[in-house]
Amino acid sequence: MKNNKSVAWWVWTARIIVGLLFIFSGLIKANDPLGFSYKLEEYFEVFHTTFLNGFALSIAILLCALEMILGFALLIGARAISVAWGLLLLIIFFAFLTFYSAYFKVVQTCGCFGDAIPLTPWQSFSKDLVLLVLVLVLFFNRKKIQPLFAAKTGDRLLIIAAVLSIGFGVYTYNFLPVIDFLPYKIGANILDEMKTPPGAQPDEFELTYRLKNKKTGETKIMTNTDYLKSNIWKDSNWEVVGEPESRLVKKGFTPKIRDLAIQDAQGNDYTKELLSNPFYNIIIVAYDLNKTDGEAINRLNALALNLSQGYNTRTVLLTSNSAKDAEAFSKEHHLLSEIFYADEVPLKTMVRANPGILLLKNGTVINKWHYHSIPKFDVLVKKYFQQ
Repeated sequence: MKNNKSVAWWVWTARIIVGLLFIFSGLIKANDPLGFSYKLEEYFEVFHTTFLNGFALSIAILLCALEMILGFALLIGARAISVAWGLLLLIIFFAFLTFYSAYFKVVQTCGCFGDAIPLTPWQSFSKDLVLLVLVLVLFFNRKKIQPLFAAKTGDRLLIIAAVLSIGFGVYTYNFLPVIDFLPYKIGANILDEMKTPPGAQPDEFELTYRLKNKKTGETKIMTNTDYLKSNIWKDSNWEVVGEPESRLVKKGFTPKIRDLAIQDAQGNDYTKELLSNPFYNIIIVAYDLNKTDGEAINRLNALALNLSQGYNTRTVLLTSNSAKDAEAFSKEHHLLSEIFYADEVPLKTMVRANPGILLLKNGTVINKWHYHSIPKFDVLVKKYFQQ
């Protein structure tokens, strides 16, 4: 009897920890399903399955929902046998991905907890190993997982959980994340986020040389410190073979935004000029004009016209497309906005929409919108321009 109680205690502990972690993990990623879909596309690239890119968003939403549903089902004890199998297969799959990422150094952030808690590949793999142990405890004791409700009630709760889980992902995709963990969140000053403070320590790297003695054939592996101290570089019999390998020894300060450079069609840098505007200005982010919602661009064009005429507001469209494609797009939609260019990665990070809208002042993000929730001219004027 004592042994049974001990087993029940371990099962309950694993049940609560695994259930809450799966719900948390799924919820964090479902808060930004578009960002998670970008991460999935990285994995598709690694495994040469890019034909799945068109389904990345749907897979992202469903995978997040599955995590939350399995976690919730575990907590209430509904369909314990099926849930135990689902958890085991899912954690084995995640552990494989994180190990592959860490060992082969491919996808350097797994996105396990979205942008809320960035983890290195080895940290992600370690987390998955701990979860695997807990899931195995549950799997081998799956018949001891007792439901908290009657079977019919449990099934009804699972249906509600499924609707809410999928619905949350669909909502955040269409109306931006509920909580923005990205560096371009409301209130952030973009220029400040790009700066490195005085005295901040940069990353420290160590070089490793492979050496070979031309006379004896002897080989050595030495760090750059030992290489210089030993004066072996003075001996003409020793030669460096191949390229030195660089290894990060100590992580230094890294600005939250380090990859944003805004240019015109001729390649002139406009980053500081555009982000130092002391007046309200509108930034329309359309990272890929081929996938940009045309109707939304037309509405934004009308908004830009009214703001320009009424308040002399500067409106800029940022894209990663070529100047030729952007010019054709501009003619097609009779764009009034100035067009500038930036890399696709920071544009995807600025706002999870195509197009997305940022209201800036002195480089600070005053507000941002998905194209499904473009503010009306009167509302925008009353809230910002008439103050």
